[in-house]
Formats: sequence, structure tokens, C-alpha cells
Amino acid sequence: MALAGVLAVTAMTMIDRPVKPAEGDVQWLTLAEAMKKAEKEKRPIFVDVYTDWCGWCKVMDRETFSDPKVAQLLNEKFYPVKFNAEQTEDVKFKGTTFKYVGEGGRGVHQLAAALLGNKLSYPTVVFLNEEFGMIQPLPGYHDAPQFHKIAQFYGEGHYKTVKWEAWQTTYKSPF
Repeated sequence: MALAGVLAVTAMTMIDRPVKPAEGDVQWLTLAEAMKKAEKEKRPIFVDVYTDWCGWCKVMDRETFSDPKVAQLLNEKFYPVKFNAEQTEDVKFKGTTFKYVGEGGRGVHQLAAALLGNKLSYPTVVFLNEEFGMIQPLPGYHDAPQFHKIAQFYGEGHYKTVKWEAWQTTYKSPF
């Protein structure tokens, strides 16, 4: 087959098949996908609220969310959602349609503002319970070992029965 034919077949194959995340990566969902999955199997929702220009968001992607132990925990215990705080598409959540609100050269999505309690700090991760109720927003960068501890506390439901101070003394770090 000529090189042009090989390239055409390769290009078609790449377009026809969605790119799957590598095994060990966080299987990010949209909020709509997470809500649909939660109809069949209840799990808490984890939301990474970020912006494209946020340097610490990129560091957290590269150093925290790419860690295999963190990815496994997020994939097994949560429906993990990536949410761009400056996306312009409307989002329906809990019976409300949230919109992008432009302000000068930038803006913010109403859902990001609601999830962050109008404290627009990036990165902020948000833990929601199985019914999409707020458990905890957590602003700032967290390295993999620190984040794993926090995510396990919420993902395994420990927050329902024990205080953080007491639970963290029993935490067994996989790092």
C-alpha cells in the first residue's frame, strides 16, 4: 500500500475510534455522564474545578491525578468529573440550568461559582455525596500522598462516622 493510503487508513482509524485513557489514568467524566452513571450505581462525585490558565491546576494534573494510586482511588470510589470554571456551555444540575457569565475579558460558569461558594480559587476540588449534595470544597494544590488521604476519607464514607482528626491517625498510606 502506498504511504498516502497508509496515512489515510491510520487517520480514519483514529477519527473513528475515541481515544481511551491509558489504564491507570483517571477516567474523567462530564457532570452529565457522572449523573447518568449515578442513576444506576450510587457513588460520591469528585469534581476537579480548574481553568485553562491555572498553573497549579496543571501541576495537580501532572503530579497528583497522574499518580496510579490516586487514579485508582478516584476511579473506584467516585465518579470523577473535570469541570472548567470558564466553560461557556450551559449545564443542568439538580433541576437548575447554570450558565457562563462573562465579565470583561473573562468570566465564570455559574456552576463553578456555586460549587466553590463564590470563592473562585483554582484549583479547587469538590466532594459531593451520592445524592449530589455538598460534602466539602477543598481549595489549593495537594500532592499525591496528601490528596490520597483526603480522597479516601470522603470516598470510603469515613466522614459520616468519624472526625478527620481521629480518622487520619488510622490512615495507612500506600506511598
